[in-house]
Amino acid sequence: MRKIINSPEHVVSEMMEGYISAYGRYYEKHPEVNGVLLKQRRKDKVALVVGGGSGHEPMFSGFVGKGLADAAACGNIFASPDPNTVYETAKTVDQGKGVLFVYGCYAGDNLNFDMGEEFLNGDGISTAHVRVQDDVASAPRDRMEDRRGIAGDVFVIKIAGAACDKGLSLEEVTRVTEKARDNTKTIGVATAPAQLPGIDKPIFELPEGEIEYGMGLHGERGVLRTTWQEADVLVEKMYAQIMEDAELAPGDEVCVLVNGLGAATITELAIAYRKVKKLLDKDGIRVHDADLNSYCTSQEMGGFSITLFKLDEELKEYYDMPCYSPFYAKGELVGNATVSPGGKADKEDAEPGNKASWRTPGYGDVKTAVSDESEFDERDTKAAEIVRSKEGILTELSAADARNMLIYIADKIIAKKLYLTEIDSAIGDGDHGIGMAGGMQKAKKKLLGMEGEENAYAVFEEAGKAMLLSMGGASGVIFGSLYLAGAKGAEPKQVLTAADLAGMERKSLQAIQERGRAQVGDKTMVDALAPAVEAMEKEAYKGLFEMLKAAEAAAAQGVEDTKKYQAKFGRAKSLMERAVGYQDAGATSVWLIFEGMREFVEGAV
Repeated sequence: MRKIINSPEHVVSEMMEGYISAYGRYYEKHPEVNGVLLKQRRKDKVALVVGGGSGHEPMFSGFVGKGLADAAACGNIFASPDPNTVYETAKTVDQGKGVLFVYGCYAGDNLNFDMGEEFLNGDGISTAHVRVQDDVASAPRDRMEDRRGIAGDVFVIKIAGAACDKGLSLEEVTRVTEKARDNTKTIGVATAPAQLPGIDKPIFELPEGEIEYGMGLHGERGVLRTTWQEADVLVEKMYAQIMEDAELAPGDEVCVLVNGLGAATITELAIAYRKVKKLLDKDGIRVHDADLNSYCTSQEMGGFSITLFKLDEELKEYYDMPCYSPFYAKGELVGNATVSPGGKADKEDAEPGNKASWRTPGYGDVKTAVSDESEFDERDTKAAEIVRSKEGILTELSAADARNMLIYIADKIIAKKLYLTEIDSAIGDGDHGIGMAGGMQKAKKKLLGMEGEENAYAVFEEAGKAMLLSMGGASGVIFGSLYLAGAKGAEPKQVLTAADLAGMERKSLQAIQERGRAQVGDKTMVDALAPAVEAMEKEAYKGLFEMLKAAEAAAAQGVEDTKKYQAKFGRAKSLMERAVGYQDAGATSVWLIFEGMREFVEGAV
C-alpha cells in the first residue's frame, strides 16, 4: 500500500510539524519532546494530559482543546511516549493543582506514564491517572484491569476535561473520571487490516470474506475470527455483548459513539447506528447524544466500534459542558475558558521548567535529557567497524570492549528489524522491530560518542538510558532496564568479569520484574531473560565465553517455550489460547542480545 509520506523514519516528526502548522492558532509543540500544548489554557486548575501512540489520529493530539486536555504526550506509531516525553509535557502545563493523566490501558503506556509520574512526584508535582478500560472483548469482567482502552477514550477525556475546567480538586477530578471510565463500554470489529508506514506487509492477514471480532486498536487479534455478516447481524451481536457487561436497564440514558477505525465511511457508520438505535429503543434505553465519526483510528484499518456511555445526573452535567478542538466540539463556547490578557498563555505556561533530577526504583538518580525522536532512520543502517582488545576468546570485558560489544549488538538488532516485525505482527501490533531498531540506533549513537570511557558500567548505563528515554512503548522501559538497571549505582570498574556481568543482569532482571510484574510463563521477554540469568550464575565460574554460551542457549529455549504459553501482558493478552503456538517478540530480542554478546566475546563478529 502506498502511503502519503516522504520517508518512514520521519512520519511522526513531519506529521506533528504539519499538525502544529495547520492549527497554530490553538496549539504549540513542546520545544524538546513530542508534546502538543494548548496555547490558551485555563488558569488555576488541575492539568489534564492525555497521550499514547501516534497513528490513531485524531486521538490523542486532536483531543487537546478548550474543555478537553491541556496537552498530549505523543509516542511513535502505535507505541507509547517515553517517560521523558510524559514528564516534560506534563511539567509544562502544570499549574500547581496537580496533573491528571488519561490514557489507554496498554503495557507500554502503563509503564511509561507510571515512570513519568514518578519523575513529576520527585519534583513535588501531585499526579493521578485513569487508565481507560472500555474494550469488553479483551478480558472478562473479573479482570477489568486487563481490558484495553479503545474508542471509549473519547467519553472519558470529555468528562475529565470538563471536571478539570470546573475547578475540582485532583482527588475529585480523578473520582469523576473513574466513574466515566467505569460507565463506558466498547466493542469493535475489523473488516480489513492496517499497514504501518515503512512496513511492506499489513499488520495482520484477513482473508476475503472474514472479519475479526473484538479487534484491538493496534491490530491485535480479536477474540474470534468469523465469516462476513450483514451490518444488522453484526451490530446485534456486538450490542448483545456490550449489554451483558454494561448493566443497563429500561429508563437509563446513554451517549453512543459509532467510531470508524480508519477506512469506514460515514455511510457505513450511519447504517450501524441505525440498528443500534432500534435495539436501544426496544430495550427502553434513551439516547442523550450520538456521534458518528472516526476519532480513534488505526491507520486505514477497515471496521468500526460501538461505545455506550451510561449517564447519571453528575456525568450528564460534565458531558453537556462546552468544549472545542479542531476535531471534536460540544455545546456553546461563549464565555468558556478564561485566558490571560491578549488571548495568549503566560510565559510560565508556555515554557518548560528547569531540568531536575528524579528517583525511581532500580535506576537511582537520573538526569533528564532531551528526548530524541525514536523513529527508525532507514539511512542509518551501516554497521560500525568493530574493534576488540585482542584476538581469540575474551576472558574479560574492558570498558572499550563493553562499548564495542553493545555497538555490535545494536547493529545486530537493527539488521533483524523485519524479522522482529514479522514475529510481533503474528499476535501483536507489529511495532516491536521498529521500536527495537530505533532504540538501538539511539544507543549506538550514544556509544559511538563514548570513546575513551574507562568505566565499563557507565557504558551499559548510558546505552540503557538512551533506549529508555527514546523508545517509548513497553520495550523502552524494559529493554532500557536490561542495560541500565544493573549498571546504575555500581562502583566504577575498568574491567568486567563473568561474575560481574552475571551480577549486573540479575539486578536488571529484578528491576524489570519489579516494574513489569511478569514471571516466567507469562509470554514476555522474562521467559528468555530469567533462564539466561540463571545460566549465567551457574556457569560464571567457567569464564566469560562458556557463561554467555550457556545464557544464549537458555534464552533460545525460553523463546521456544513462549510458544506454549498464553500471554498475560501486552497486546496479546486478550487472545488467550489463540496466542499459543507463536513466539514472543520481546523474548526473541533478549535471545538475539545474548547471542550478540557470545559472538563478540568469541570473536565471531
